[in-house]
Amino acid sequence: MKESGILNVNKPAGWTSHDVVARTRKLLNTKKIGHAGTLDPDATGVLILCIGKATKLVQYLIGMDKEYEAVMRLGESTTTQDASGEVLEKKPWLTVHEEDLIRCFSQFTGEITQVPSAYSAIKIGGVSSYKLARQGKEVKIPGRTVKGHKIELLGKQGPDVFIRIQCSKGTYIRTLCHDMGFSLGTRAHLFSLKRTRSGIFNIDDSISLEEISDFVESNRMDMEIYGMDEVMTEFPSISIDELSEKKVIHGSPLLLKDGEEKYLKRGNVVCLKNRNGNLLALGVFEGEETKTVKIDKVLIQ
Repeated sequence: MKESGILNVNKPAGWTSHDVVARTRKLLNTKKIGHAGTLDPDATGVLILCIGKATKLVQYLIGMDKEYEAVMRLGESTTTQDASGEVLEKKPWLTVHEEDLIRCFSQFTGEITQVPSAYSAIKIGGVSSYKLARQGKEVKIPGRTVKGHKIELLGKQGPDVFIRIQCSKGTYIRTLCHDMGFSLGTRAHLFSLKRTRSGIFNIDDSISLEEISDFVESNRMDMEIYGMDEVMTEFPSISIDELSEKKVIHGSPLLLKDGEEKYLKRGNVVCLKNRNGNLLALGVFEGEETKTVKIDKVLIQ
């Protein structure tokens, strides 16, 4: 089996993201696995696992846009902003119609500021905020700017609103539902959530933990593991010669040739590949003035 690569796993409900990592470590008989983007225990769907050297890609894969299918239940707010919490407040929802929902969705498209629930994994002084909240301690979480690319109404049945959300990293869907409830003149919480896409990974191509077990037993696991170069296609790439390759793998900055910086902007992550197309390292473009890519991660060591 490949020692490094990326898996697109369909996380089941009732499992934490850490549970999925631990189970996959055991199935693949490997220790070095990390996930690229936490899903709450009740949520399902795309969870990206990075194996071996591919754990160096976690920070880049986390940053990719996400897509979710969610059910927002109108009429009730909860302590956790989802169905796992206790009901805080009830308010009538019967006057909320489809046109109201569509108008509300437009208000939450684009850059918005969110204040996530205290019952989240955000670290406060090095401790997950949900641990502090469960201890009855007051938790103050600062607002964060996120971006909703598109919110689409899929249907409505009684108090349940079915929606598809395309958004930036760091967006809390339960907070989005909570805030939209107030905007609609009622209250709301996230009733169920499925992540259908993370970057280039779609739920239709994901595999279950049971399938991982079957593939391992039948020696077919390699077919399901993506190479590092396959998953970084959203980032610009530059092919380098043998001399530059030797410098890059030792962490030396890469001076670009005239024209190679044409489509780059300062701060862009750049994939550096050898002549055979193998991904060697990731760097950050420092600007047109220097035409230099500073090496951030060497991937072949």
